[in-house]
Amino acid sequence: MKEHSKFITHKLNTYSKDGDIDMGEENKKINNQVATTAKESKERDIDMGEENKKTNNQVAITAKESKTNHANSNKVFYGDGKQVLPVGVLDYNDFSVQTKREQKMEGFDPQYRDFVDYILKITHQIWEEKGIGVIYDTYHNNITMHLGSSNLVGIKDVISNTLQTLHAFPDRRLIGQNVIWSDFGPKGFLSSHRVLSTATNLGDSNFGPATGKKINFRTVIDCATTNNRIHEEWLVRDNLWIVTQLGLNPREVAKQMALNSKNKVNALQSSYGLCESMEGQYMPEKYTAKDGSVGEMMLEMLNHIYNCKYINEVTKYYYDNAVVHFICDKDLNGYDEIQGMIISFLASVPNGSFEVERVTCTDRPNEDGYDVAVRWRLRGINEGIGFFGQPSGKPLDIMGINHYHVLNGKVKEEWMTFDGLDVLKQMAMGSDEQEE
Repeated sequence: MKEHSKFITHKLNTYSKDGDIDMGEENKKINNQVATTAKESKERDIDMGEENKKTNNQVAITAKESKTNHANSNKVFYGDGKQVLPVGVLDYNDFSVQTKREQKMEGFDPQYRDFVDYILKITHQIWEEKGIGVIYDTYHNNITMHLGSSNLVGIKDVISNTLQTLHAFPDRRLIGQNVIWSDFGPKGFLSSHRVLSTATNLGDSNFGPATGKKINFRTVIDCATTNNRIHEEWLVRDNLWIVTQLGLNPREVAKQMALNSKNKVNALQSSYGLCESMEGQYMPEKYTAKDGSVGEMMLEMLNHIYNCKYINEVTKYYYDNAVVHFICDKDLNGYDEIQGMIISFLASVPNGSFEVERVTCTDRPNEDGYDVAVRWRLRGINEGIGFFGQPSGKPLDIMGINHYHVLNGKVKEEWMTFDGLDVLKQMAMGSDEQEE
């Protein structure tokens, strides 16, 4: 036992500030032992079957990728899919009754089996069971909730927003389609939760009077959670599709929303849009992946396509039969339709700057690649004719969250979500109608 303690202590002292090994006599002895062990291990590998070698190599590569990206990136995070019961494996009726805790969750209530279970259960309890008080148990008192061009600050604002939403859509049902997650510090997790909702508009809302119409829509929520409490949240909802299904005029609704927020302090600065991708004579910087990991591949792909405008590289990063689930219930199939969507979207902000804020990667069961969540912002001047129609000349800040199924280094399926109604609202800010 003494020898073991001595070895550990000495090992910790072998690394200098720069990470170089200080080779004393004792260290040489230790390294010789390690080398001997490695040699023996290599000799044993000779006797292994080809299948075992393949498995071990794959595990080593995955571990190396995860470690590398955790250490070197402040944008890319990885979750081990084997620690949780993934969404989609079971129906919620079966999922909710599972009790065996598999994942270490220091600081979290014991009722949650793993972090995916935590996200799905609190969502169900708050919205479907109307247990709004669960927010007091699972949200930080000083939470910031990012909602496109505005923020909610503090738990009381979250409570208020929840009550008003349930007033407008009291029978809302939320189907959890996926929870992409990663570790975040010793007692925390990051998540990106995609939800398909069905609801009937039985009460007045900030969109207008109740219509009685039944609708469906997609919402994606990014959360940062520590010690059982969500302390920061980013929410994007396809409000443009909601308003369209309600039979309302989106531009008129957006103008009224801009008028109602005239005296409010926006989360944005009016100078947004001036940080365009072409600063003076400089071109946007082209990003090159640092390694073969899925996180670095996503950073490279999004930079090339959305910032550097290499729309042709869709053929490089997507399968030829890939599907993109766009807002307003539009599905885009194959290269031509996907490229057309990207061009139309970027044309509204032709010199905008596309920034990736966070990439979360979780491996899928049965070696089916990765689930990847990307939170992004497109900032620039609405000076072009594109997806949002005639340009307003106004600065835009568009926050979105995309989910991807990535297999063998290519996108197989994508869900692109942003609040198009919030974009129209920003376009209406400061308009003649608002000033009247």
